[in-house]
Parts: sequence; C-alpha cells; structure tokens
Amino acid sequence: MKPDWTIESMQQFHANSIVGHLGIELTEVGDGFMIARMPVDHRTHQPFGILHGGASVVLAETLGSMASFMQLEDPKRQRAVGLEINANHLRSVKEGWVYGKVTPIHVGRTTHIWDIRITDEAGKLVCVSRLTVAVLENK
Repeated sequence: MKPDWTIESMQQFHANSIVGHLGIELTEVGDGFMIARMPVDHRTHQPFGILHGGASVVLAETLGSMASFMQLEDPKRQRAVGLEINANHLRSVKEGWVYGKVTPIHVGRTTHIWDIRITDEAGKLVCVSRLTVAVLENK
C-alpha cells in the first residue's frame, strides 16, 4: 500500500458512504495487507438476528476497493471499480465485531485480484471472498 494514505484519510474519504452507515472502521494498514472491522448489530443483521451475508460482502468489497485505490499510480487520473466478487459464508455471527483482512493475489496494470477473509472476535473464519477490480482511466 502506498504510504501517502493513512487510516484516518481513508476513513474520512468513506465517511458519507455505505462504509460510514454500516460502521466499518479501518484498523490497520501494513505491508501487503489491510484490516477493517464491522459491527454485528441492527445495521448489519438479517431478519433472523445474525450477520447478513450482504453485509459481509460490503466489508469484503470495501477492503478490496480501498486496497486497489491505495495501489493506483495516479488517483486523480485513475479509479478502481469492482468487476466481480464472490463470497462463501461459513459461520453465523449474532453480535460483536467481524474483522476483514485483505491481501493481494494479483496486482497488475489493469486488474487487481484480492483475497478477503472475515473472522469473528474469536478468530474463527466467517466468510471467504475474492474480489476482482478493474483499474480504469478517468475520462
């Protein structure tokens, strides 16, 4: 990840988006990874009182998109947009926090592929996801 982006600047960048509405918080950026957490509460529950699979996908796409954005050579001239995402939901969560960690599979000139693993507070795997991102030139 490029060093000119901080946790605070990325969080502010997403404040008025679904990231802010769901309470997703970027917690750590390191060499080749990023971690965020998301509350499991009324904002992210499905009707049966457990984490909605779509909320997990939002967390996964948020992490992959942020990671791609942080890789762009010129963010004023380029943008990163999701092309395809898949997710396997492995365990339900009723409350607390889930944590997503994104790592690169491929970071090319025009496409990025990310692995996102979401765990519960005990570190148990909740969801695995893969996101493909296109790097486009702004017109």
